[in-house]
Amino acid sequence: MDVNKVPSAINAVGAAQIARTDSLNIADALQQQVPGIVLSDTTGNPFMPDVQFRGFVASPVAGTPQGLAVYQNGMRINEAFGDTVNWDLIPTAAIRSVTVVTNNPAFGLNALGGAVNVLMKDGFNYKGAEINTMGGSFGRIQSSAQYGQQYGNWSVYGALEGLRDNGFRNFSQSEIRRFYGDVGYRTDSSEFHLNFGVAKNNFGASAAVPVELLDKYWGATYTTPQSTDNRVAYVNLTGKVEVTPTWTLDGSVRVRRFQQKTVDGNPTETVRCAADPGLLCFNDDDVPANGLNGVQLANPFPDTAILGQIDRTTTRSTTTGATLQATNTDQLFGHNNQFMIGTSFDSGVTRFGASAELGTIGSNYVVSGSGIFLGRSGEPISIGPVALRATNRYTGIYALDTFDVTDRFSISGGGRFNYASINLQDLIGTDLNGSHTFSRFNPMIGGTYKITPEVTGYAGYSEANRAPTPLELACADPARPCIVAAFLIADPPLKQVVSRTLEAGFRGSKELNIGTLGWKIGGFRSTNADDIFAVPSPEVQGFGYFQNVGRTRRQGIEAQVNLTSKTLQLYASWALVDARFLDPLTLNSRSPFADADGNIQVMPGNRIPAIPRNRVKFGADYSVTDAFKVGGDALFVASQYYAGDESNQAVRLPGYTVFNLHASYQINKTYQIYGRIDNIFDNRYATYGTFFQRDDVPNFANGGAEFTDPRTVTPARPRAFYAGLKATW
Repeated sequence: MDVNKVPSAINAVGAAQIARTDSLNIADALQQQVPGIVLSDTTGNPFMPDVQFRGFVASPVAGTPQGLAVYQNGMRINEAFGDTVNWDLIPTAAIRSVTVVTNNPAFGLNALGGAVNVLMKDGFNYKGAEINTMGGSFGRIQSSAQYGQQYGNWSVYGALEGLRDNGFRNFSQSEIRRFYGDVGYRTDSSEFHLNFGVAKNNFGASAAVPVELLDKYWGATYTTPQSTDNRVAYVNLTGKVEVTPTWTLDGSVRVRRFQQKTVDGNPTETVRCAADPGLLCFNDDDVPANGLNGVQLANPFPDTAILGQIDRTTTRSTTTGATLQATNTDQLFGHNNQFMIGTSFDSGVTRFGASAELGTIGSNYVVSGSGIFLGRSGEPISIGPVALRATNRYTGIYALDTFDVTDRFSISGGGRFNYASINLQDLIGTDLNGSHTFSRFNPMIGGTYKITPEVTGYAGYSEANRAPTPLELACADPARPCIVAAFLIADPPLKQVVSRTLEAGFRGSKELNIGTLGWKIGGFRSTNADDIFAVPSPEVQGFGYFQNVGRTRRQGIEAQVNLTSKTLQLYASWALVDARFLDPLTLNSRSPFADADGNIQVMPGNRIPAIPRNRVKFGADYSVTDAFKVGGDALFVASQYYAGDESNQAVRLPGYTVFNLHASYQINKTYQIYGRIDNIFDNRYATYGTFFQRDDVPNFANGGAEFTDPRTVTPARPRAFYAGLKATW
């Protein structure tokens, strides 16, 4: 569509803006360029970030309520089991553009806050070859290579990426290996592409750490091992055919195979029994801890040992999907009109397994396994191993129309009907068996008006829904909590989330003597009904469950300005996101202000935790000469409440400001050298914080005394230096 006729804010990031970050992580470019986006590091690994837009999240962490739909070349890449988004699986060098879309129900389930649409390169739009290698602090070495070319009606494109980073924290290494390829064919009236990709990535996810340990050492970790292994392979076939001069058909089919394995060392609720220390109990000193055979476990551990457990999960999903869309541009009543109608179908089959191995925690917080596995244990709060088969089928039918009332005024309207069917099959017993269906029609209406040739106003209203994921549906009972994707339990049903969004604003551009000025400013309000939150268990440390929490609201203002000339590129933006609960409710929490039962009282108007209210961004690039360029960027993020402080009683996680610098020199037509300094003032800050149980494990850094501060945060990377060489043909 013509951007002047889109009745919502437009946020687009191109290949040049992605390359500016010198990063193989697309999330870095999104945070830098999109006003409403900020990254949160809940895993403790920078390559597995939460991408938060307007207070809605697309996260790789199973158990995070997802609020953004993400597409790669029109294919939905939210994983089947928990709607998670593994940003590390997207080959960054192969990205042509990324658009963050709002106010459009055509993007289907989960687009509560909007959708992220990633378009990849092919041999028709990228011609040439490039090799780019960079290295620097914390053992970072990364390299990418890409090649594209057109041969008559055919095209080929391929990109290969690899990275190794030791991380600044203990046990936080990262390894990335990705490939993406595309073969295209086009004529005057049609175009077809077969694209495919594979990735195998390994991460040490060192997660949040008590602030008392960070006071001693900024690279500290707490209870490890914590690792994630991601693998993916996919094949997509897309086609576009101009049936007549005014009718176009677009279609696609896809197959995606995803596998994830996690290892997570944790404290345990397994203790020595009071009556007989030779036996093990769970969550109470007189409730048996059973083995996989249902028999109470004997205690093989020394009296001085501190017990822990290693939780392991395996997720294997196969997803297939297809889309078909017809677009018509015939005039209507003598006015320009664009009409589209389409349908999509996605089917996912997941096998999920989880186990817990008992062990001991050393003074370095490393959990060593014993070979003894925990079976179904606990009363009334219980956990147990899991073997689950989940099947989800999502079907959508949508129609959208944009009609030019006048040359200046256009209106858009339409909607989408979503139907979701989710079936759970317990492969151990029957507790997890269940069948759930959700359906809804989501409307959309909006309009744009070109006030002057350089200024456009827009306004729109839309609705979206999110069906609970198989993970959430299987983990909604407080009496049988999950260790976020590790243990699933029988559940009461969850309601689907419905979001209603209203937004309006202005945008424009103007040619000045010093370059092209682009700007935009707008406001939005999104109200969620039956929002879903992950709630920690008051009884079992590290475990939790999902529940509907009533209405929530996210509203705010976004403003951005860009200046582009031959020698100067400048951008600045500000976004305010005010996220609040609208209904009173009682939640379990690890907050130090929880009552004797572990509950806090949330009142209407309390702010939603982990969503900073303000974010300010600035960046500039200047060409000193045709060959030598320098630049920098800055990010300010305001304070936020700790996750678990929904009642807003504890101190906030402090805000932070980060400055980065970069420079490049073009040696000749082929070779370029470049360097960058991230976090130049070595600011020590955290992007995420929550609370933990202080008495589960001693503070070995303080002589084994009990922790006194319940706060735990994920520290951000300190100052880092990088340099690289790029060759382009």
